[in-house]
Amino acid sequence: MTPVAMSLEELIPSSHRKSYVYSILIRTALVMSTLIVGLSIPFFGLVMSLIGSLLTMLVTLILPPVCYLSIARGKVPPVQVALCCLTVAVGAVSSVFGSYSALSKIIESLRG
Repeated sequence: MTPVAMSLEELIPSSHRKSYVYSILIRTALVMSTLIVGLSIPFFGLVMSLIGSLLTMLVTLILPPVCYLSIARGKVPPVQVALCCLTVAVGAVSSVFGSYSALSKIIESLRG
């Protein structure tokens, strides 16, 4: 929420920026809107679990080694290539298991 709050705080006129009241109001409104969305959408937690299992593994375990190997192509020793491939494989397997688990819980919730 911090990046969103900071970008909204930049819209405050410069004469009022030193006041913390606007910052508190913006952050409170953001948290309240998130709470309303979370409570009003059914299966919100399960959908967030699905998104998290897909995107977290992609950003943390899959993309960094792939980018490293593409940037340092030809200069990487075979041991590092093997470790990068192992990391990508672990990330892909974890993403598949997490996505399967989240999808199965969503389907179970929809049926029952």
